[in-house]
This record gives sequence, C-alpha cells and structure tokens, in this order.
Amino acid sequence: MKPEKVNLKDKFELFNEHWTPKIIGELNGQQVKLAKLKGEFVWHDHKEEDEMFLVIKGSLKIEFRDKTIRLNEGEMYIVPRGVEHNPVAEEEAWILLFEPASTKHTGEVKDKLSVENQEWI
Repeated sequence: MKPEKVNLKDKFELFNEHWTPKIIGELNGQQVKLAKLKGEFVWHDHKEEDEMFLVIKGSLKIEFRDKTIRLNEGEMYIVPRGVEHNPVAEEEAWILLFEPASTKHTGEVKDKLSVENQEWI
C-alpha cells in the first residue's frame, strides 16, 4: 500500500452518519478511524483492547460507572481494556479513534448502533 497524505477535514466531509466509524489508515495492526457522534451511544467494553478518543471538533463525555470524563477539542483519552464506558455527545462531535484492528465496535454488546464491517474512506 502506498502511503498518502490524509486531510481529516476532507475525510469528515465524506459522511454524515453518527456512530459509524470510518477507517482512514492502518499501522502495526492498529486502525485510525473517524466518527461523527451525536447523542448517547451504548454501554460497552473491549475485553482485550485499549481505545483512544481524540476530539477534533466539539466535545465528548465518556461516562464510566464511577465517573465522567469530558473532552474538548484537541483533548484525548485512552479507555483501558475491559473498562465499561458510554460515549455521549450532546452536540455533534468529530472524533479520531485509534484502536487495534480486532476491536469490535460495541465489544460483545449487540445493539442497533453496532457496526460489524466498518468502511474505509
């Protein structure tokens, strides 16, 4: 695969769906994904994988059973493997995710928001 420069703004303009990550790159078994988030997601965890959230635009709350983390533009947080969490975006937020390619969208939880096969853009 030939490396190409990626413009995040251009990639975000290619889709409008919420909670539907799009893959924009892969390195060392890790995938770089973009997602637009709005509203509440679903409580879930990833038993074997850490998950990094980086806010590109807007803000994001990540709820945990014992606390809530608020992320603003330019801030990131790594959810450790096995930790149950629930992302919430009160207004539309643009997020970059960095996680192992093996990561299931909603872990073992099956929900109407679960995406089995994430699209490359």
